[in-house]
Amino acid sequence: MAQAQPTPSGHTSGRSCTAGRRPTGMAERTAVRLVAAASAGSVCVGVAAVTFAVVAGPGPGPTGYVSEAGVVGSGYAWTYRTGVFVLAMALLLLAAALRAAGVPPAGPAPQRRRAGGAAGVDKVLRVAAGLLVAGGLATVLSGAVTCSAGCPLPPFEQATVADLVHGGASVAATAAVVFAMIAVVVAPTAGRPLRRAAVLAAAAALPLAGAVGLAMLFAGRGSLVGVLERMLLLVAALWGFATAVTLAAPRPAVTPAAEPERRAAHRAAVAGQPARWAQCRSRSRHVP
Repeated sequence: MAQAQPTPSGHTSGRSCTAGRRPTGMAERTAVRLVAAASAGSVCVGVAAVTFAVVAGPGPGPTGYVSEAGVVGSGYAWTYRTGVFVLAMALLLLAAALRAAGVPPAGPAPQRRRAGGAAGVDKVLRVAAGLLVAGGLATVLSGAVTCSAGCPLPPFEQATVADLVHGGASVAATAAVVFAMIAVVVAPTAGRPLRRAAVLAAAAALPLAGAVGLAMLFAGRGSLVGVLERMLLLVAALWGFATAVTLAAPRPAVTPAAEPERRAAHRAAVAGQPARWAQCRSRSRHVP
């Protein structure tokens, strides 16, 4: 077996000691970008399908719920449900990308710990990812269980079990996405683009969600609820798309506040390299 060759500085450039470190981090980043890009594409396809079903379908227009486009018997029910399932997939993909983005790239242990806490992981981003998973699963349930004509909900209308399940799943999915926005806002390692998109989306979604809830409780189904619901869903879709595009960008999302600690950890790791090079050189000399 060939011995490792010394570098001009006198250190050994053994493959067993250095191979794969940088490519591993690059591979992780590439995987995150691909998953995020798939999420962004799924958002576009899902929104297009749902919008087409709502506009072209026989529904009541803005005076009714968006879910009325998926009522059994509608000519565009399957187009609507397909769009809902694609949006659920977009949420699950975004959760995977966000969770992976909260883990620092492969590297020395001190750098991983400094980058994301004691375990090297941004736990708040993991919470956001978990909320998106919950939102995706609730969206699947919302698409699988359709409501009856008019999607009646209490307290003004008599609702069936399917209506309650569908309405509850839809509300849970929307709430999970809104709470995920808030989690990204307070996540310590979220970069400026991620946090900016989450701040803007949460600032618009929180009052809209409150207005929808109050309108459903005191006004019932009508133009007011229909318009507010569409605005809230639009904000959620735009935030999901913007977050996915940000995660798919070539530049890693690193907060300026975390940058000094990351650099200090890198300097500490570089300072400890001579000892590791000595170990590599010692092992290479004993290889037959």
